[in-house]
Amino acid sequence: MTTLLLSPADLRGRRSAVLVRNAAGFPLALALQEGRATLGEVFAFVSQLYFRGKLAYAVRFGGVVRVIVPGRGLLDPAMRVATEHVHAFAQVEVDPRTDAYRGPLIRDARLLREQVEGPVVLLGSIATAKYVEPLAEVFGDRLLAPRAFVGRGDMSRGALLLRAAESGQELPYAPVSALAPVRGS
Repeated sequence: MTTLLLSPADLRGRRSAVLVRNAAGFPLALALQEGRATLGEVFAFVSQLYFRGKLAYAVRFGGVVRVIVPGRGLLDPAMRVATEHVHAFAQVEVDPRTDAYRGPLIRDARLLREQVEGPVVLLGSIATAKYVEPLAEVFGDRLLAPRAFVGRGDMSRGALLLRAAESGQELPYAPVSALAPVRGS
C-alpha cells in the first residue's frame, strides 16, 4: 500500500485572502465559514492546478493520504476546516528550522511510520529542505518521489499528476535522496 504525502498550499497569498474574507459569498467560502469545507478543497482552491493534481493523484493511487499542514503535522485531506483553521495554518512558516512547523510534522511522521508499511511518496518540492529534510529524517530511504518531478515547476507537476490520475497510469518513483540535491529552505 502506497502512502502519499501532499505538500501544503501557501495560505499567505491573494487566493487565500479571497477565500477567508467575511464578505465572501461563493460556495467554498460559505462552507469554510460554517466549518464544512475540507482541507483538500481549501488547499486546491488556494493552490489551483498543483494541489488539484496532487489530490486527484492521491485519491487515485494512494492507500493512506495525508497533507502536510503548517503547525498541525500530517492531516487527512477530508478533514473539515473552518476559517479560523486557515488563519492558524497561515501563521506557521514552512521552515524545518522552526519548532512550530517541524515538531508536529516529525511527530505525525513517526506515528505514520509505525502504522503503515511500504513506500511513502512525497508529492511536493524535492529540491528544498522544507519537506524533504524532516520527512527523510523519519522515513529514510522509504521516502520516494515521482521521478518525473525532477526539473519541473509546480504547474508542470500539477498537470502531470492530473494526467496520470485521469489515465490511471501511476508514475514511477525513486528515493528522494537519489533524485535531487536538497537546497536550504
